[in-house]
Amino acid sequence: MSSVTQEAILDALKGVMDPDLHRDIVSLGFIKDLAIADGHVSFKIELTTPACPVKELLRRQALDAVMGVANVKGATIDMTARVRNAPRKASDNLIPHVKNVIAVASGKGGVGKSTTAVNLALALAQAGAKTGILDADIYGPSLPKMLKIDHRPDQQEGKKLSPIEAYGLKVMSMGFFMDEDTPVVWRGPMVGMAVEQLLRDIEWGELDYLVIDLPPGTGDAQLTLTQKVPITGVVIVSTPQDVALADVKRGINMFRKVDVPVLGIIENMSYYLCPSCGHRSEIFSHGGARKQAEAFGLEFLGDIPLDGAIREDADSGIPIMVAHPNSPQTQKYREIAARIAAIIATMGLTDQGFPQIIVE
Repeated sequence: MSSVTQEAILDALKGVMDPDLHRDIVSLGFIKDLAIADGHVSFKIELTTPACPVKELLRRQALDAVMGVANVKGATIDMTARVRNAPRKASDNLIPHVKNVIAVASGKGGVGKSTTAVNLALALAQAGAKTGILDADIYGPSLPKMLKIDHRPDQQEGKKLSPIEAYGLKVMSMGFFMDEDTPVVWRGPMVGMAVEQLLRDIEWGELDYLVIDLPPGTGDAQLTLTQKVPITGVVIVSTPQDVALADVKRGINMFRKVDVPVLGIIENMSYYLCPSCGHRSEIFSHGGARKQAEAFGLEFLGDIPLDGAIREDADSGIPIMVAHPNSPQTQKYREIAARIAAIIATMGLTDQGFPQIIVE
């Protein structure tokens, strides 16, 4: 009986395509530690993010492909992930050990940007990625309340501050250093300096993703970040009504002027589902963000309903990703986070080339 060869296995696996990267998993370099013994095949599929939305699909297709090779008696496939660095454009990088920076922005306040940022960060962390979140909204920091953090980071003389850990996230906010009722009355340059200090003086360590909750609008915090941090891309949050979408246009144009990629748009408070009868009501209109994304040639990342549980959980300091991990709303955040991770993976592979196959 003929033995099974590595060439035959790899040829079979070349028929398994990644739907986001539009390449087969062999040429993408996803196959690691390929070994064959007595007709049994084992290998790893190393994805570009643990939040890959098609992880199980790829595993099933790879298993079918291998079992279709003559003389294969069985197969063991381990699914792993290694987040790769996105292309870097900023020369003065204050956070060199962070692989990817995702800024979450909005053209105006009150659209649920911070709630979205927190739940997206949690979705990435729950998928297995090393994730941090920075509250760059100096005038209205909300992360301490939303993540139920009521103490300051420990500081040792001569060392950088360590971020506070909550729900698997590394967290830093200017709100840790000020009284809740004290207003921030600073001019623009001071805001920029504060954001830079939050980046420079924090020991973030090795992170796959750092989510940055930007203040609303197009001001000093955004400009400082684009100058000091190689932002992988920005996610823009909007509600469906025209007044919010008008500000989205300004935000998109600002980020394009400073050469920061816009990863896509999220429509928050997109519709309301009555918990009693299931009736759907589009209180703030619906679909405006999708149309805006199409008009600018951007990705529409998804819509999130207007739901009391999301607000209540945020106010209680236990985000819905933690409080109700199996809810439909939570699944929405997971799907959007996975889509963002897939887009970033595409950016990294396009600019950096493809890794090599590893066999035993």
